[in-house]
Amino acid sequence: MQELTHYLNGEHVKGTSGRFADIYNPATGEVQAKAPLASAEELNKAVEIATAAQPAWGAVNPQRRARVMMKFVHLLNENMDKLAEAISREHGKTFPDAKGDVQRGLEVVEYCIGAPELLKGEFTDSAGPGIDMYSMRQPLGVSAGITPFNFPAMIPMWMFAPAIACGNAFILKPSERDPSCPLLLAELMEEAGLPKGILQVVNGDKEAVDAILDHPGIASVGFVGSTPIAEYIYGRGCSNGKRVQCFGGAKNHMIVMPDADMDQAADALVGAGYGAAGERCMAISVAVPVGDETADRLIDKLKPRIEKLKVGPYTAGDDVDFGPVVTAAAKEKILGLVQSGIDQGAELVVDGRDFKLQGYEDGFFVGPHLFDRATPDMDIYQQEIFGPVLTTVRAGSYEEALKLAMDHEMGNGTAIFTRDGDAARNFANRVNVGMIGVNVPIPVPLAYHTFGGWKKSAFGDLNQHGPDSFKFYTKTKTVTARWPSGIKDGGEFNFKAMD
Repeated sequence: MQELTHYLNGEHVKGTSGRFADIYNPATGEVQAKAPLASAEELNKAVEIATAAQPAWGAVNPQRRARVMMKFVHLLNENMDKLAEAISREHGKTFPDAKGDVQRGLEVVEYCIGAPELLKGEFTDSAGPGIDMYSMRQPLGVSAGITPFNFPAMIPMWMFAPAIACGNAFILKPSERDPSCPLLLAELMEEAGLPKGILQVVNGDKEAVDAILDHPGIASVGFVGSTPIAEYIYGRGCSNGKRVQCFGGAKNHMIVMPDADMDQAADALVGAGYGAAGERCMAISVAVPVGDETADRLIDKLKPRIEKLKVGPYTAGDDVDFGPVVTAAAKEKILGLVQSGIDQGAELVVDGRDFKLQGYEDGFFVGPHLFDRATPDMDIYQQEIFGPVLTTVRAGSYEEALKLAMDHEMGNGTAIFTRDGDAARNFANRVNVGMIGVNVPIPVPLAYHTFGGWKKSAFGDLNQHGPDSFKFYTKTKTVTARWPSGIKDGGEFNFKAMD
């Protein structure tokens, strides 16, 4: 069985803790590899290496750092299939989905090529008599990222690309469920010209996470995962004086107005709700049709589409709409929440509980589910299911639909489908959610804008990627300079005045 490594100082290094996590093939349920789980001592070693390497990298001018990013983009395109295959093999998502994972990370790397522009400070000439003022953006030092299983390429690149472009060293703690792609990314960064020790990968679990949060040599921490862990990391990291940004769970609503194109809305819900088996923080998991007539029309459109979805392993190619979920525990949690929805009185319109795939009976496959007539007090509405389950909550009016999205404790993304510009504008202005889609079901901003939710979906003042990332990974220094004048009234320069 393959035993993976850490990646320290440009080398693959075996774990020394004696602890390992099993890496499964989600399609078969078989253990295919083991990932080492780092001790605090191993994490300390990574910090020592990063601390020694960072000053020289921070002194490299931004244009030269940008050239490394340019080369990295080339290597990402060149190795796209290799990276996607590593993701699909360990995560289970379809090959096109895995390539999309890499592509959305690549786009942030492309944005970071603009580091020379993004790191420019401000200057004021003659702020006072003979006084100039200017500001500089300087790197924090050593940063760390704790990333989730569902996007093993995209989210690491969302973190380490801007951090490194700003002149920091970066320690990545990827999910222990699918760490092969992050290890490949570190190799490609060094092939692109990044000095050894600037990007390191330390595999681990809570012990490694706590070591990151407590280490005085780490200046900032980024995290993406569930809300309870986001709250924990944010609190512990901040209490240790670190700059921290944490992104948690989601319960994304899609409001469907009576005037919406029902075919368009149904297609959007199927793609946004069931793509990647629902294992996306921007998945639409709640449909909110306004009025019973709208709801009936929407369910009539959704039911046959969902029943036709094809579930299978990524090796089946384009014939598969989505693959298995990542672990047996994830499957058990999803099916437990489905059962709670039935027990609490929701109507199960499409039942995927008995889904089986011949030859893959031990895989972590979950069939698609569709609930109708759910209510806000039900577990399937309150909790993030993170699986192929779409819940429909009928609203009697636009205001009731808006209130559902606003009252939920999570506020990552939301969408409205309508032909009415006034309704769309009202919704976008009033709803207390971080990312809004208007006739767009998954409103993930492009790399040159910022990504981040509100309420219990995000903790910290700055978002991921875009301009916010360059603010998060730098600190501002402002200089006030005064130079005594050595010029006489006649215009002759007096060098003695400058002695």
